[in-house]
Amino acid sequence: MRAYERLLNYVKIHTTSDEKSTSSPTTRRQFDLAELLVQEMKELGITDARVAENCYVYGSIPATPGCEDKPALGFLAHMDTAPDFCGENVHPQIRENYDGQAVTLGQSGRVLSPETFPHLLKLRGRTLITTDGTTLLGADDKAGIAEIMTFAQRLIEEKLPHGKICIGFTPDEEVGSGAEGLDLPAFGAKYAYTVDGGAENEIVYENFNAAAADFKVNGFNIHPGDAKDKMINASLVAMEINSMLPSAERPEHTERYEGFYHLTSMEGTVEHAQLSYIVRDHSSARFDSRLETLRLIEKTINEKYSSGTVTLTLQEQYRNMEEKIRPCTHLIDNAKDSIRSLGMEPDVSPIRGGTDGARLSFRGLPCPNLGTGGYAFHGPYEHITAEGMDAVVEVLLGIVARYAS
Repeated sequence: MRAYERLLNYVKIHTTSDEKSTSSPTTRRQFDLAELLVQEMKELGITDARVAENCYVYGSIPATPGCEDKPALGFLAHMDTAPDFCGENVHPQIRENYDGQAVTLGQSGRVLSPETFPHLLKLRGRTLITTDGTTLLGADDKAGIAEIMTFAQRLIEEKLPHGKICIGFTPDEEVGSGAEGLDLPAFGAKYAYTVDGGAENEIVYENFNAAAADFKVNGFNIHPGDAKDKMINASLVAMEINSMLPSAERPEHTERYEGFYHLTSMEGTVEHAQLSYIVRDHSSARFDSRLETLRLIEKTINEKYSSGTVTLTLQEQYRNMEEKIRPCTHLIDNAKDSIRSLGMEPDVSPIRGGTDGARLSFRGLPCPNLGTGGYAFHGPYEHITAEGMDAVVEVLLGIVARYAS
């Protein structure tokens, strides 16, 4: 079975996570896919396949004779889809021998166009898989799951030499908690890769340092007729706080290694207001400087109005995994060599976001991220090609072969 055929089955299962839920997993429906994957793994001969009570799927393939001393390699993907857009009742559209032109997405009125997505021209001649415009596709990250499952089947059926292979599928990556519940001793890998990225030649081992920042503003409300020198309008103070941040350092004005402050929500009255930001930077030093800027704003506003007018809460979310991957350059070198062996040039670039691999790397499992062959995740324009998925399977096989030799 080809990877894209598995994908078409997996996307039918509704697995959207819930960022407001405090349970683990955040949605019980993720077990539907988890249990199917355990069944499929056992059918492949992965006898220890199992799903834990918190919806983490584990399984392993023992090393082949002569490779017992090779490092145990892990491959991970996540089962949930993003709550940003509808992930239920997904109806994939398949176009064989795609001509590189604009594609109308079902009856939705949406059009997947090379004017917006220039890379579509490079996909000419492939089998293109899109949404019908009313849902996301779910290739993030069910494509990664499908590719790992197909890779595992190839390893077993073709009796290819390999060290111990550890397979893991996690819930809730899209809401930021996917890596926390992975039982690393039970998983069993010394090194790992997440298969959760973009184009099939992509390698990522640099991500943002990230934090959430919330300003709570307490105003002083009084009848406007008597307000002179007394009223503190919390909503106006909130606007003042935002104006103290550099307008050029917003997501819409930044790229590659440039960090940002991103206002995600704002609400307020005269008496109370709140601003919520996410803060991002690849550089640890610049990231720490951004947090210090926010603390300085809190101090300045309280000195201007009165102590307690503003309260800043900072919550660190994840750090740049580069410092944990650098000592394990073989992970990147072997991935590059595998990609080049297939006639592609590796695209090593920073991710402007986070990844489970970052958290896992800081938990002691060095874990860069590989592409899935997919594009435009988290929305109705999400798409992937069957051939791109095939290439990812070959990349994974190539990596394992290099560690086995």
